[in-house]
Amino acid sequence: MSDVLNLVCPACDVTNRIPADRTKDQPKCGKCHSALFNAHPVELSGANFAKHVSRNDIPVLVDFWAPWCGPCRQMAPAFEQAAGQLEPQVRLAKLNTEAHQMVGAQYNIRSIPTMVLFRNGQEISRQSGAMGAADIVRWVRSQL
Repeated sequence: MSDVLNLVCPACDVTNRIPADRTKDQPKCGKCHSALFNAHPVELSGANFAKHVSRNDIPVLVDFWAPWCGPCRQMAPAFEQAAGQLEPQVRLAKLNTEAHQMVGAQYNIRSIPTMVLFRNGQEISRQSGAMGAADIVRWVRSQL
C-alpha cells in the first residue's frame, strides 16, 4: 500500500487523497465534509459505478441486487453488517441491477445476489447467492 490513498467520497463522488495511516481516523471529504467511511454500503448508479470501482485505492465489493429479489433483501442486513467490519480496508457498495441494467449486463451478472470484488478497477473474484455477514467477511478476506 502506498503512503497516500485515493478514496472516492460516498456522498459526492469526489476523489480524496488521504494518508494511508489515517484511514482509521474517520477522514472526511475535502469537498462536502461527509465521512469517507460510515459503515454503510455506498449506493452506486450507472453514472458513478466506474469511478468508485476504478479510483478507490482500496478494494471495492459490489453487491449486484434487485428490489424484487427475496434473497437480495434477505442478505441486505448482512451486507450492511459486513461494511462495518471490513471498512476502512474494503469499500462496500450496492448496485440495483433493475435500475442500472447496463452495468449488470457489462459485468455479465446472470443471477442475483452476486457480489463482485474489484481491485484497481479489475474484477478479482465473484460469489453468487445470499450469505451471512460472517461468511461475507471471511470470503472477502480470503480473496485479499
